[in-house]
Amino acid sequence: MSDDEDVVERLRGLTRRQFLAGAFGTLTAVGAVKAAHNTILGYGELGMGSNLRDQALAPLATQHLHLTYDDRIGNADVRTAGGGLDIVQSGETHRLDFEDDGVSDAQALDDDLGLDGRLTALFADAVAFRSEEYTFEFSQPSAFFERVAGAEQRSETVGAVRGRWDGKVDADDIEAFTGVDPANTDALTRGLMEALRAETDYDIARYLAGSVEDNVIFGSHDLRQYFEEEVDFQSLTEQDDDTGIFCYELVYRSMEAMHSVAPADQTVPVATCYVSDLWHKHAYTGVVSAIRDGGELIFPMTFVDYTYSTLYDDLHLTGVRGDGLAAYDEHHRADEMFW
Repeated sequence: MSDDEDVVERLRGLTRRQFLAGAFGTLTAVGAVKAAHNTILGYGELGMGSNLRDQALAPLATQHLHLTYDDRIGNADVRTAGGGLDIVQSGETHRLDFEDDGVSDAQALDDDLGLDGRLTALFADAVAFRSEEYTFEFSQPSAFFERVAGAEQRSETVGAVRGRWDGKVDADDIEAFTGVDPANTDALTRGLMEALRAETDYDIARYLAGSVEDNVIFGSHDLRQYFEEEVDFQSLTEQDDDTGIFCYELVYRSMEAMHSVAPADQTVPVATCYVSDLWHKHAYTGVVSAIRDGGELIFPMTFVDYTYSTLYDDLHLTGVRGDGLAAYDEHHRADEMFW
């Protein structure tokens, strides 16, 4: 039996607790060294790499961002199509073209259809976005929520940022898991953190198994599979024991939770994105809204990390490191953002 096969056979059937208790101490140490590299180096602290504070984030945020709307406004079905908006009401189709029509045309149609200015707002923001007449503002979560709550919110534009990734999980399931009304976005952000801490642990065993896979047996076998569990919201609600969860799974759960309620029904309308940090093989969540301030279209944006907030609680580090949720800092970087 080869060395690689021996590693696989010894790992197969081990429980997470056994793995962490010391089986494969040498291999675990190798994984721990890699983990230290991934979580310490490259954020600018040692003169290597960069972090969210000094990166040019707006180009990253917009690289994969497209405004795609397909929803109802009042009693009209509205969708982006072919460089404009198609609006269907009572079987009659209307068209607004981003190139040929102006905001006054959108306002006239909005008035005729009784859409309370929502169609006009969506059209004006889509035109501004296409013309790159907008700015991004980046801040920590507390400042983000204050900024959006005190401004002219653009819920339809937030819905267009979400695209077709809306309502994948029912809001009642989110409330059952978090104990928080998901329409209260600020409360949901923290309620999700508390629920994930109570019901899950960051899957250190799977992380270390992955480090062994990547750095010892060089990808010859999938070692992570032996520690994977069902981590959808229904499973997390029903399971009694703490469940091991990974960074990308935490991102997906946070995106589902924040998209479970329509933007117009949220206290602060938000869309989310998957932020990939390739250097550290890490992922966390970007949260964006849309506002108008002085007539200017602005996308306030913040970042949250449910991996750090869960792991700090697991390791009893919150007294030293804080709760770990706010991620717009020197300890995070971004390579791509996927909406």
